[in-house]
Amino acid sequence: MIPAELEAQILRLFHVEKWPPGTIAEHFNVHHSVVDRVLNRDGTPQPEVIRKSKLDPYVPFMREALRKYPRLHASRLYWMCRERGFEGSEGHFRRMVRQLRPRPAAEAFFRLKTFPGEQAQVDWGHFGHIEIGAAKRAVVAFVLVLSYSRRIFLRFYLGMQTENFLRGHEAAFRKWCGCPRVILYDNLKSCVIERVGEGTRFNPLLLDFSTHYHFEPRPVAKARGNEKGRVERAIRYVRDNFFAGLRWRDLDDLNTKAEQWCDGRPLQRPWPEDDRQTVADAFERERSKLIELPGDGFAVDERCEVSVGKTPYARFDKNDYSVPHDRVRRSLTVVATLSRVRIFDGTEVVADHPRSFGRREQIENQSHLEGLKKAKDSGRKHRGFHRLFDAAPSTQHVMKALGERGENLGSATSRLLKLLDEFGAGALEKATVRALENGVAHDHAIRQLLEQERRQAGIKPKTPVTLPSDPRVRDLSVKPHSLDTYDRINQVEEDRDDKS
Repeated sequence: MIPAELEAQILRLFHVEKWPPGTIAEHFNVHHSVVDRVLNRDGTPQPEVIRKSKLDPYVPFMREALRKYPRLHASRLYWMCRERGFEGSEGHFRRMVRQLRPRPAAEAFFRLKTFPGEQAQVDWGHFGHIEIGAAKRAVVAFVLVLSYSRRIFLRFYLGMQTENFLRGHEAAFRKWCGCPRVILYDNLKSCVIERVGEGTRFNPLLLDFSTHYHFEPRPVAKARGNEKGRVERAIRYVRDNFFAGLRWRDLDDLNTKAEQWCDGRPLQRPWPEDDRQTVADAFERERSKLIELPGDGFAVDERCEVSVGKTPYARFDKNDYSVPHDRVRRSLTVVATLSRVRIFDGTEVVADHPRSFGRREQIENQSHLEGLKKAKDSGRKHRGFHRLFDAAPSTQHVMKALGERGENLGSATSRLLKLLDEFGAGALEKATVRALENGVAHDHAIRQLLEQERRQAGIKPKTPVTLPSDPRVRDLSVKPHSLDTYDRINQVEEDRDDKS
């Protein structure tokens, strides 16, 4: 409202002094609409200013095109007019299209009312990301709202897997000691895998879960957000009244704060159906109407098949978990909770690790690594046995005697292999036979005989040759070839000369 004195001055300047409305508005430092409103209220007709535009001849064509194709893009319609001679700017053209485009009629909705314990609504909400080690994980909120009382359940997870979806349901049911008869869902993959017309194919895990807790999963119609508006408003309420400006260390701390918040401020809100009551009052009436929970819970652990390669690690959720070395080249089953990762071979638990939400981490059990090391050491020992026995077969009797006396066979094998490298296979076999004939089955006696024979022959000790550390070279077993074959070759050549 403007003062009556100002209104009188506006009318006097317009009728007596013949000032235009724009000049009057500038003189009194008011908006031109104020002057127009005063003149209209006085009954003074305002001249209609009609400005010509380059677009005027094309308006009928634009109306007809938009009537036939209501969703036609303004950019395409612009070029259709350009092809017909329009030379104006695209910005003005787009503004005119917004005015001419037919608008759908506004739709009215019934106010939805439900009985206590009858219905709940569920949805996910995105709340940014968190860095854990080298991984960047999405932080998502599972929100479940009871349609009657508007009681909110809030729990945060690192991903929207179906298992997390079911974990959120079960946590809410346990918190409230019951579940509603019907739960409404959006077209989430955790709920609906496929929809064709009126046909709906539910996620099998959700169906099993709903069968266990005896509620009906019901997806809302496509593009009908009003059917689950209560959970949509609850997510917005969580963003504005809980998460905005919140400081938290990790996911456990965030969920602790979320639970405290749900038990506090949201319960003290006025109940939308009657502002004389609170949400807590309405929930007390609804609690007894919820479906009673079964005695046992539902298995909501993540479960997947993994293939273990040549290294004893199973890959799960971007990380590697160790398994016993004898489980390589197999398909195993991973069963994971939010805190533990268990790996099964059939029904046997072969590994149990704390879960990591990082990326490219190796979570190891020292017993698995020690078992692999022992197996490798044992393999190298057996390769040494084969090499020694192939070069000097009589050493098998020496090793048998040492084993019967309880001596360390690994150390004896290592010493005999050094004698093999230093004196050769033939000398070692000869010395071993002599030691057995003397009744002394020991590697020290064999060394003494070899040293004695070398001194008698006046041969100086060989310079030790260090072989490569590669076991493929050190443990290579080469059987000596009998030289009698060369004598047979010479005999054959002499027979041929006699015949010729």
